[in-house]
Amino acid sequence: MTETELKDYIAAIRPADRDAMAAARQRQAQLAKPPGSLGALEDMSVRLAGVTGQVCPRMDKCRVAVFAADNGVVDEGVSCAPRSVTVQQAVNMTRRKTGMSAMAAAFGDDVAVVDVGMDCGTTPAGILNRRVRRSTGDIAIEDAMTRPQALAAMAAGMEQAALAKADGVTALGIGEMGIGNTSTSAAVLAVLTGAEIETVTGRGGGLTDRAFARKKDVLRTSVGRRPIRRDDAVDVLCAVGGLDIAAMTGAFLGCAHEGIPAAVDGFISVTAALCAVALCPAVRDYLFLSHDSYEVGYRLAAERLGLEPCLHLGMRLGEGSGCPLLFRVMEGACGVMSGMATFAEAAIHDGYLDEIRAQDSFTVDRP
Repeated sequence: MTETELKDYIAAIRPADRDAMAAARQRQAQLAKPPGSLGALEDMSVRLAGVTGQVCPRMDKCRVAVFAADNGVVDEGVSCAPRSVTVQQAVNMTRRKTGMSAMAAAFGDDVAVVDVGMDCGTTPAGILNRRVRRSTGDIAIEDAMTRPQALAAMAAGMEQAALAKADGVTALGIGEMGIGNTSTSAAVLAVLTGAEIETVTGRGGGLTDRAFARKKDVLRTSVGRRPIRRDDAVDVLCAVGGLDIAAMTGAFLGCAHEGIPAAVDGFISVTAALCAVALCPAVRDYLFLSHDSYEVGYRLAAERLGLEPCLHLGMRLGEGSGCPLLFRVMEGACGVMSGMATFAEAAIHDGYLDEIRAQDSFTVDRP
């Protein structure tokens, strides 16, 4: 992908359909229930209508796309796990033996695993080979990747969105697999938001106090190593990001481009979503946050997006593990819109709600 192609791709992205959202809001007002009584499900149904252009959308086929890559910063001692775990777990995802993929199997969701930068020989069977390079550079001493490499990784993400559309996927979850990627995500988030490293950096998969202090020192060095154009998300990815984050950024752009609801997982995923919105603000309309990640930087990224997660489960696994759970919530929201009776259908006179509606205590399309 060239810079011009990226610009044209972004220019083709349109905001969600406001007419469909207004029609969905009107239908919500007609359903046989007190206004606002289904809370976030009502908000979600209106937003899904805007994404799909359908007042009563359906969630018939869901998929989690996982982008796997290694990170050179692991050499700095910022992770408790060796980089070999990346390829091992990527393979286990294809066998439905990881946390995310086991849940996806239980619910009947598709899983697609894409190698965009694993540090191994041949891409294992069952994993799509879109490798840009073997691992990124060590961001403490050099850029993670070149700009053409970042664009190539983004193109791999866009491809997954296009394939999902062609396959009739109605919601696409965006996940990752890459040892060291809580470090790269923290660095990206710090640069994008101007936040201090301490406020965005967590222990990832688990670190001793000494290793945690080392991680923060490494990230401070990384974000200060060279001037980074904070207003250019691609430059941020090149300087301190990861190939997985770049591919996920492309996937979020791709979901907006293809008109597919995008399920955002945890810290790494929400950081990539923030990169996508930095490149194209309209992408926000297509994002649905799954769970409130335990990682410390997650809340800042969610606040910058102006979105709230649906689930509060203390999760921090990554992989896209929140996505199969969010799909079920989406199915519930759609089920209510299509299957619930209106007051007229239920033969209930709704005049008793006039006073409540008049005081406007409840809203359906909360920001």
